Amino acid sequence: MAAAKSTSPGKEMSFLGHLEELRWHLIRSTMAIVLAGTVAFIMKDFIFDTLIFGPTKKGSFPTYKLLCEGAKLLGFEGSFCSTEFPFRIQSRTMAGQFSAHIWTSITAGFIISFPYVLYEFWRFVSPGLHRNERSSARGFIFVASILFFTGVLFGYYVVTPLSINFLGTYQVSEVVFNDFDLSSYIGLVRACALSSGLIFELPIIIYFLTKIGLVTPEILRKYRKFALVIVLIISAIITPPDIASQVIVAIPVVILYEVSIFISKAVVKRQNKKAKAHAR
Repeated sequence: MAAAKSTSPGKEMSFLGHLEELRWHLIRSTMAIVLAGTVAFIMKDFIFDTLIFGPTKKGSFPTYKLLCEGAKLLGFEGSFCSTEFPFRIQSRTMAGQFSAHIWTSITAGFIISFPYVLYEFWRFVSPGLHRNERSSARGFIFVASILFFTGVLFGYYVVTPLSINFLGTYQVSEVVFNDFDLSSYIGLVRACALSSGLIFELPIIIYFLTKIGLVTPEILRKYRKFALVIVLIISAIITPPDIASQVIVAIPVVILYEVSIFISKAVVKRQNKKAKAHAR
């Protein structure tokens, strides 16, 4: 059995030792999530009244104000300028509110501790990299964290209110009233925020796929049209089925794809330069 590098320079460890090392990285990551989640659990009023239910407050949430101003400039007010939503949020199970409190705290704990989770992941994989690879990937945790938090904020301030505004006001008939279950509403907010956060990691993913040779700038350019279709499909999944919302969400994802092409090109250029230097 081939030995794997340990986290201590100059030492080797067996495959089982490698798994043991991974186990401790996972344990520390889980402890960080639980600790941050405990803080979120204690801050229940802020987490729920301010953050979770913030997008339901049309009169004070900033996104609706901006959308209303934009609608007025275009000559129509639409549903963005109304003062409140025609729905209620309810809990229909005995443990519904407590379960929502627990899982929302865990989700908040993951978001808060994301940089540390990345740090533990980097500590596990970095010993297997060459010194020049580690130096070229310097700043990985910072950049990946910034992209993730930017995506979460985009999901919370853009995707979530667009989804709530469409789904919360949609009716098949005036006979049917919208009374949403608490878990359904929180699931929507969580899905919008986390999915956007992960989508914004696209440049990081392309960087590492280019480093290992699975992706090239030529491939990304060649399949740009197919990528745009996939982007629209993803936008349709995480947003309500109206064209305006899908376009709003698709624009930053397309920009991220173009940035990923630039990053892939830079990686390949650097690799070619190093290859020429070694050939001399």
